[in-house]
Amino acid sequence: MADGPLTYYATGHRKNATAKVWLVPGGSGNITVNGRSLPDYVQRRSLELIVNQPLQLTDTVGQFDIKAKVLGGGVAGQAGALRHGISKALVVANEELRPPLRRGGFLTRDPRVKERKKYGRKRARRGFQFSKR
Repeated sequence: MADGPLTYYATGHRKNATAKVWLVPGGSGNITVNGRSLPDYVQRRSLELIVNQPLQLTDTVGQFDIKAKVLGGGVAGQAGALRHGISKALVVANEELRPPLRRGGFLTRDPRVKERKKYGRKRARRGFQFSKR
């Protein structure tokens, strides 16, 4: 997917979203998600900030071109998966970035996922409405 001989690859996960991330060193800082620019893809400033957090924490803004393919989940889960994937790819590129990213909590996979629906219930925990009469 990524062009050029030197690329760093990692996958990130959040909820049901998976992000495959390629970092291309020496770029101009362009972030492309599923063939579209980041602002065009997420369409929310808050989600753009979430995706850019690992780059700002490690002072690597503008040092890499980022190409990503994101599958599954919603926009917020996909933004979290992108952040996770970018963080892991930065560690592959430079192992010295691991401690600040670990302190920021960007390398930890968020285990919270939707709970399955149980039988005898309307959703995972919500019961059916009780009627006395």
